[in-house]
Amino acid sequence: MLVQKIDTFGGHRDSVYTLEHGLTPEQFFSSGGDGQVVRWQLDRPDRGELVATVPASVYALGLHRDSGLLWVGQNYDGVHLIDVLQKREVASLKLTSSAIFDIKFYRNDAFVALGDGVVVVLDTREVAVKKHLKASDMAARCIAINPVEREVAVGYSDHSVRIFDLGTYELKRVIPAHTNSVFALLYAPDFRHMISAGRDAHLKVWDVEASYALHQDVVAHLFAINHLTYSPDGTLFATASMDKSIKIWDAATYKLLKVVDRARHAGHGTSVNKLLWTDSNRQLLSASDDRTISVWSLT
Repeated sequence: MLVQKIDTFGGHRDSVYTLEHGLTPEQFFSSGGDGQVVRWQLDRPDRGELVATVPASVYALGLHRDSGLLWVGQNYDGVHLIDVLQKREVASLKLTSSAIFDIKFYRNDAFVALGDGVVVVLDTREVAVKKHLKASDMAARCIAINPVEREVAVGYSDHSVRIFDLGTYELKRVIPAHTNSVFALLYAPDFRHMISAGRDAHLKVWDVEASYALHQDVVAHLFAINHLTYSPDGTLFATASMDKSIKIWDAATYKLLKVVDRARHAGHGTSVNKLLWTDSNRQLLSASDDRTISVWSLT
């Protein structure tokens, strides 16, 4: 595999914590410590466009495809719904006085993971609270949706992953997954396995159809794994770490294929916080504490 950095997007005044797809394949959004939400064009790294600014840092963005609205999680406050075409806020809801770590959608539900351990379920049409899922006193850090089994998985700072029913929101299972906080969680494209990762730098693969039995445990990075994501065709997945590296893995075997770092590829010099595949398997975006977003070509 050949990896090459083809572009760098700069302009944020603080760490970049989150990335999200745009309304069109050539667009994406970013946000972070400066509270600025920026829309970028993949072919124009010099033309970032500010679509919103909130008074606190942003860890979570979520594009709601049905409405075309971008949900912005403002830490210590709540969610803001942005019409990105008009660049204006159309709704907001004060949810919390703690951090907002993740936002995921399923049908008319939005699941929002909070730093106080609560997962808030919101009605996306009414922008109203439907349910509070309180299963831990430690932060809820990441969310993954499994529509096949009708389950939602949540990773927590108490080292556990909890599985809730997607319809009734009832707690179905607690998995003592890691030895430290769970920062990243994702179902495989066929939903037969779930991958978790976090501060202990391990990748753990869980067999969903075997009651989430541990399928594989990989010592993947030197320091915390902040995020992981599958390629659009499901053959690869990538991990981002506090050790400043990105790693590319074979999705079928969980074998390491490539390490992308500063020494070998002019990679990031600080923690890599978030990854985003473009609609093409050949391009991967990475966001870092160094205030930049890099675009990587994979061939």
